[in-house]
Amino acid sequence: MKLFAGTAVRRGGAGAALTAAAAALAVALPAPVAQAASAAPGIQAKGAYLQDGGSGRSLWSRSADTPREMASTTKVMTAVVVLEAGGLNLNRKITVKRAYRDYVARHGASTADLRTGDKLTVRQLLYGMLLPSGCDASYALADTFGTGRTMAQRTQSFIARMNARARTLGLARTHYDSFDGIAHGRTYTSPRDLVRLARHALRHPLFAAIVKTARTRQQAANVHRTYTWYNTNRLLGSYRGAIGIKTGTARRAGDCLVFAAQRGGRTVVGAVLNDPYRFRDAARMLDYAFRRR
Repeated sequence: MKLFAGTAVRRGGAGAALTAAAAALAVALPAPVAQAASAAPGIQAKGAYLQDGGSGRSLWSRSADTPREMASTTKVMTAVVVLEAGGLNLNRKITVKRAYRDYVARHGASTADLRTGDKLTVRQLLYGMLLPSGCDASYALADTFGTGRTMAQRTQSFIARMNARARTLGLARTHYDSFDGIAHGRTYTSPRDLVRLARHALRHPLFAAIVKTARTRQQAANVHRTYTWYNTNRLLGSYRGAIGIKTGTARRAGDCLVFAAQRGGRTVVGAVLNDPYRFRDAARMLDYAFRRR
């Protein structure tokens, strides 16, 4: 389904493979974190997790260890893999290929509206991926940082690196089969895993700076063209102290959000998966967290 520019992408789901994976994982899941019924009232998320970003203390959860589809929150890991690439040059210029635009059109995906032939830096493409949730920007990064002779080989090797990084970060209930969240059957995470990944990503200064940016203007290096990108995260500018992080929307995954806010020197990080009221619920969860000491 084609969406208007600047929204998160609507995508298909993980299907039977995800259902089977969830069932297998459920056997080994630990006892759920204790929850107070009044802790975060009215939260509609199928899965949710809230954590103190400093101490790592769990504050509230619902089905925190159940794997679910995550849509474009996938791009948090895409950014991590790029930022942790050896010999990273953020000013490296990447030429936009027509294949990136065709991919967006074919899937009806969210886009940074990259123009064929434009040269943008790695830094700029990270903004294009994380603010308007550009699947074209995500494709460009995966194609550039993957290895292999063909685009397919390069993107698949990049996805393999995403999964390898998930394992080293201890994200046992997370698996990727795409670089942008357009699921092909086996892209899923749990709210707890997503929060753990977000806390790790926020340690990268550039990632932290990008995801708290509400709007950016970026100039292509080789032509007189300026890109203006708006952040899809509506918490920015509406919730005091909000510092990110990433939205995701898909038909089967529903509305997803991984979020963070800072007040009084304290950082709180949370995630909601499959939540039709993700921004309202994130605000309620953050309010609850900041009332607690």
